Parts: sequence; structure tokens; C-alpha cells
Amino acid sequence: MADPLFPQATGNMGQPFRRYESREKVTGAAIYASDVKLARTAHAYLLTSRIGRGTISSFDLSEARAVPGVLDILTHETLGEEIRQVPIVFEGGYMADSFRPLGSAEVAYWGQPIAMVVAESYETAREAARRIEVDYSDVKAPASGFDSSTAQTSTLEPMEEAVGNFATAYAEAAVKIDARYTTPVQHHNSMELYATQCLWDGDRLTVYEPCQSVNHIKYGLAQQLGIDAERIRVISPYVGGAFGSKAFLTQRTALVALAAKRIGRPVKLVATREQGFTLSTYRAETRHHVQLAADHGGRLLAHRHESWELTSRADQLVFGGSDMTARFYACPNIARRVNAVRADRSTPGFMRAPAEMPYPFAVESALDELAYALGMDPIELRRVNDTNVEPIGQRPYTSRSLMPCFDAASAEFAWSDRTAEPGSMRDGDWLVGWGCAAAFYPAYVGHSAARVQLSADGRVHVSSAAHELGQGAYTVMAQIAAERLGVPIERVTVSLGDSALPPTTIAGGSSATASVAPAIMAACDAIRKRLGHDGASAANVVAAMKASGLGSMEEFAETHAHGMPPESVQGLYRGKVMPGGGVHLPDRVQFTFGAQFVEVRIHARTREIRVPRAVGAFAAGRIINPRTAHGQLVGGMIWGISSALHEQTEVDARNASYINANLADYLLPVNADIGEVRAIMVPEEDRLVNAAGVKGVGEIGTVGMAAAISNAVYHATGRRLRDLPLRIEHLMEDV
Repeated sequence: MADPLFPQATGNMGQPFRRYESREKVTGAAIYASDVKLARTAHAYLLTSRIGRGTISSFDLSEARAVPGVLDILTHETLGEEIRQVPIVFEGGYMADSFRPLGSAEVAYWGQPIAMVVAESYETAREAARRIEVDYSDVKAPASGFDSSTAQTSTLEPMEEAVGNFATAYAEAAVKIDARYTTPVQHHNSMELYATQCLWDGDRLTVYEPCQSVNHIKYGLAQQLGIDAERIRVISPYVGGAFGSKAFLTQRTALVALAAKRIGRPVKLVATREQGFTLSTYRAETRHHVQLAADHGGRLLAHRHESWELTSRADQLVFGGSDMTARFYACPNIARRVNAVRADRSTPGFMRAPAEMPYPFAVESALDELAYALGMDPIELRRVNDTNVEPIGQRPYTSRSLMPCFDAASAEFAWSDRTAEPGSMRDGDWLVGWGCAAAFYPAYVGHSAARVQLSADGRVHVSSAAHELGQGAYTVMAQIAAERLGVPIERVTVSLGDSALPPTTIAGGSSATASVAPAIMAACDAIRKRLGHDGASAANVVAAMKASGLGSMEEFAETHAHGMPPESVQGLYRGKVMPGGGVHLPDRVQFTFGAQFVEVRIHARTREIRVPRAVGAFAAGRIINPRTAHGQLVGGMIWGISSALHEQTEVDARNASYINANLADYLLPVNADIGEVRAIMVPEEDRLVNAAGVKGVGEIGTVGMAAAISNAVYHATGRRLRDLPLRIEHLMEDV
């Protein structure tokens, strides 16, 4: 029976098949890292620092060791130099940060792991960890954020660009905007906690850990332990949410591996929710200064964006998203500058749309301000400045469906019924506001490999070291093989998440399907070629297989992403798995596009903010499965609402600790907070991005939502809010 939500397509690709693993997930049969049952498993518990900056002068482990069932306690004193220093990923290494696990007595941030207890049970390990007495010395007041006196600010020269003459164009322009915006600290809070299990069999190590690249973990851990990577196998068939937080090696993995080796038994660590706030990465706070100028017709004449991103004192990790926003609209005079602010906090990192959430919030909000200054419809302002060539390097977009997305979403939203005057729309006690914003995300693609086996009875097996993060990877990969080999999807099985399988790029940056799909297609095509069906219909491939007299046929294929250096292919086999694309190509730029529309309702007396409906339209190339893509887009839009109205990690300025490092105090929307959310998939063909014509949908749903909500709040109240999250107290002055 046809599903009314999704249009029907011919063939397997494009069909809204239900998830490959849906039964396993709803029945609890899906096995996650911490679910794996290993014989004689010991349990580990981390102890983390309770100061923001200083030195450990001594440990007293006597009471902890006296707890019955304690097997081992790891500290910098008991561990020595057993774990080697490995660089952070952005310096050619594998680590999420550059802190060597239990590497010294120095404490660089609150929540830093300083010891790990191993015991017969989780409860015993936790009790013993709480009995460890730690003496600190040389305790200093940490730099907790932007405004701390000891924070260090530096301008990043590679992230400073200019074309034309911004200063002159801005000074002479008829209409201009000068505004500042901020976004807060936020944490991923995936459902699945950070878990690791390690088991040694002689000199061979098996690791069960939720991650976004098993090969990245494999090769990085091998460097940390100083062993041959081929002695390590990493298994992660299901991941209960990652969003960037499980992309790279954290400090825990090597500790668990060493503990298992020391006691000669498997060791399991499941970090607590609070520990996860500093054990892995997060979205750091940002500040933005945006200046826009236009002529009376709305054409942009000048665009300047200076930003500040917080990072740790150890690692200069910033995203510099103005390299995208500065190229998004036609403008002859552009200047951008990115500043890193070092503080005594853990190193930040990727969080769903890491640069694409905060930077467009600033620019798309500023564009709305400019539209009001011009007396112009916000959609038409974007239409006037739409471009098929990015304005800094004059490189063409492979495709650009921004305005078709605005047209589709605005029609569904009934934008033409809007009255432009702020405060002009009302429903009883509720002030009604409508807002919109553009969405975009780089179309990243990485090198990948896959293996496909076709049996004479028509069964197909696909294997790849890709990951199922909840986005539907098993399903779409089965669909690709089914269509290419002309078999029903029920005849296809898929293996993922194992470093013993063909390597792929990281399951991040919305690049997984766009990267792995071409490899699966190439392997299927190699089978067809061997059977003499490379140019014919797939309908007779199975018949040709039976006629061949072979029991099965298997092909391995490796595909290379456009614009990446040839030597980077070898990195695929060393766990170097970052994709390329977006603005980082020599001859072109490639993006997924979208448009976000929201209605907010603000109570005239209480200033309660509600979002009863949101409509997003997105052009993401060929959609393999509209059901799973729709789930990703709607989930991203809800995340965007959460990011705009709810989420903020509160930092205690006294010690740079996180006050609300738990799900009770970290605000997230519940069902009652979310109204109608509709995602429209705008048809698009872009065969330049990859052979499958696929772009990513995992993150774009989040992008632009915060700006659309902020713009709607202004339309409802006439008050411009430029600091996220938008809260009741920000509007109370008007009551």
C-alpha cells in the first residue's frame, strides 16, 4: 500500500522502505557497544578533576584499594609512559584533543580524567573512585570564557580574507546594518553514553565502542599503544546517536585497553552523563560582528563578518564558518576574520552543523534586519542576491537550488498571507510572528570502499566499515545494491561498523551515503561486467549469475572523491578518513540547500515563546530513501528549535565547570514543545558531486532554524533578539 507521505519511485532507490534494522531496535535485539556480553568482564569508573586549573600534588589510594573487589587503579603515577602522545586530528593525528590520557599531574580543565578504577562490578569501581583522596597545588582561577581576564585571543591568518574594498563600499552605501550576535555552549547528549569494552586474546585486541569511524579508532589506538594496527579490531554495528561527539579518539579508549591488558580480563567502561560533558567534545560559544550594506534595490554592496570562537588552551580548534557565509550571496566587497579565544576548558569539536548553526544564525538574522531597513520582503532580498558563482574565488556551484527551496517552503507555509509590520499579527492573547532563513550545508564526499557478493540464488551481501548512527545506513545501502543488481531488497543483507570490513570515510559531515553509495555501485557494476551485463538492464543479472555455474561472485571497489589529492587515498587505509567538498575544492563549490519558515506565538502577558509550526524545504540531490531522509530532516529541524529556544550549557565562572551537566537541568524540548514540523524534499539532480547524485541530509535540517525563529520573534514583537537561546526573560522588559 502506498504511503501518502512519500511519492512513489520506480526501482529500489527512491522507495520509502522501512528500516532494515527496525525490528531489532524496537525489540531490543540491536546490540550496542555496552550491550556486548564478555566472560569475566571487569568494570571501570573514571575519576575526574574538581578544579579548573592546577596540579595534582598527590593521591591517597589506600581507602580505594581497601574496597573489596577493586582490581586496579590507574593514575599518572601508576601508568607512567605506557600511553604515547598522539596529535589531535587537525594536526595529522587521531585524537579529539591533545591531552595524553593520565599523562601528567597537570590539570588543564574541570572534569579532566585523573584516575580510573577497575573492579569486579560497576558499583564497586564507583565507590572506590569516590574514596580516592586528591590533593591539589598551584590552583589558579581558570579562564572560563570570553570575558575572563586570562583568556588569550588571536586572529587566525588563514581565516582572514578580503575581496574588493569593504570599508569604502560600506561607508558610501545607502542602507547598512551593523549588529552583534552570540551563540552559547551546547552539548550533544546522545541517548547512548560513551562506552568502551576491550578484550585481549594473546597480543590481539578487540574494542567495542560507539564511534563514527572504526578505522580511525583502530589506527589511532595502535599509535597510542605502540602496536601494529593489524592486531586491533574495532566493532561498532550500532551507534545510539553521535552527532560529531563520537568522531575521534577520546582519552578513555587507551585507558580501558591498558586496564584490560594489566588485569588479563575484559574491561568495560560506561562514562556517566556528567563525565560525557568533558570526556568528549561540544559546541563552543561564539560571538559575531556582522556588517551588511546594500543599495535601495537590495543588492549587497558590502559584507563583513568577524567572529570569535572559544577553544581550549591546549588546542586551537575553530571552524571559521564565515568561509561559507561570505560566499553564499553575491557581493563585490567582502571581508572576514576569525579569532580564537583560548580558555581553560576541554577542547571543543564537531556538533551537528558545527559551523553551519552559529554562523548562519548571525548572517541570516542580519539579512532580516537589512530587509526591514530596506522595506523589502526577506525572500526577495535573497532572490536579488542569489548567485551561481561564489563571490570570493569566482568558482561555480555544482548546483544551487536555494530559491526553489524558498519557493516551495513559502507556498506551503502561505507566506503571502503575512503582513510585514512587526506586531501586526495577533490571535487573542498571542502575538504571532513569521520568519524565514536560508539553510545550507557543504556537500562533503570522501574516499570509500565496499565489497558486494552476489549468490546464484539471488542473495546479495554488502559489506563496508560505514556506520549506522540512526540515519538509516543499513537501509539505503541495501537499496543501492538491490537496484544495481536487480533483486528485491529483502534479498540483500548488509554488514557495517567493523574495521575488518572495507574502509570508508567518517560517518560525519553528512557525507556517509554520498561517499559509500558510489563504492557500492562500483562493486555491483564490476559484478555486472563480469557477467556481461555492464551496459544492460539489471533485470537479468541474477539469471546470468545462475547461468555462469558459479555459486557466488564477489567484487571489491574503491571510489575516490573529487578534488582530494591522490595521496589522500592511502590515508583511507590508515584511518585518515576526513571527506572533502564544500568550499574546499579547487574548481568548484558544492552544497545542499534549504529554506526554513517558522511561526512563533508569544503570549502578550507572560512572553512565553511557542513554535506551533515549521516548514523546511531542502534540495539534497538524489534521495535514496525518502522515509529515512525525511526523518533526518525533521529531526534536524527539531534540533534547530531546541538550539534556538532551549539548549545552553551553563558555565560556572569560578572554576569553569558545567553547572547543568545532566538531562534534568540541560534544557531539551519535549513533545509538548514541538508543533507541526514539515520537511519538503525539492527534486534536484547533481551528478557532479558523485556518481550517485547524492548529497547529505543529516545536518542541513538544523541550519537556519535559529535565525528563522529569531526573525519571527522580531516580526511578532518588534524586539530584535541577537543572543541564543531566546528566552522569556529576554522579552520581559516589554511587559
